[in-house]
Amino acid sequence: MNENDVLASWADRAGEYSPDYYAHYGADERSERVRAHLAERVDADAAVLEVGCSAGRHLEHLREAGYADLHGIEINETAFDVMADEYPDLFAAGTFHAAAVEDVLPDVEDDRYGAVFSVETLQHVHPDNAWVFDDLVRVAKDLIVTVEIEKGEGGGPSPSADTADDANVNYVDDDVPLYYRDWASVLGDRGCEQIAAETVGNDTLRAFEPPAADD
Repeated sequence: MNENDVLASWADRAGEYSPDYYAHYGADERSERVRAHLAERVDADAAVLEVGCSAGRHLEHLREAGYADLHGIEINETAFDVMADEYPDLFAAGTFHAAAVEDVLPDVEDDRYGAVFSVETLQHVHPDNAWVFDDLVRVAKDLIVTVEIEKGEGGGPSPSADTADDANVNYVDDDVPLYYRDWASVLGDRGCEQIAAETVGNDTLRAFEPPAADD
């Protein structure tokens, strides 16, 4: 599966792992842990971006906690119909991009967001599109939080999975790839300092301080 196939599989996804599926479950422990790490590093008026926001359950948790400048990127356009129904206040107040992260971040200015986070999204970025992690670091001013599956039954993560040959990959429902990455290495290699790490269910949550803009 090439990078275009991966993007298309999420743009059209319905049923399990779709926006409706996640909205049904609402906020969870990962939502709370992301909020807790944001509270330690950024003020409630900071611009916060979620990469792969789906219908917005994690952003809605932040909105209810007082965060007002919320942004999301989601490739599946249906997610925003679900958001409008399930979280109308978030839909009205937030700023959203119905596109692939690879199509959005390159045009975003440096340090645009006080915090950037993802929950089980970056793990699906094809190795040929790993260049987008450079932009992820570039647009984050104070904090990056990754909540991703780093290890599966087939073994641990590759150091970076920056090429298809290096990737340790699993397939969800036999068609959607999940690339196991060591996010401490991926973002550390891009100048970020890891400031926290914890296990949340099947995920590894890591918090990073991005490099200063002039580094």
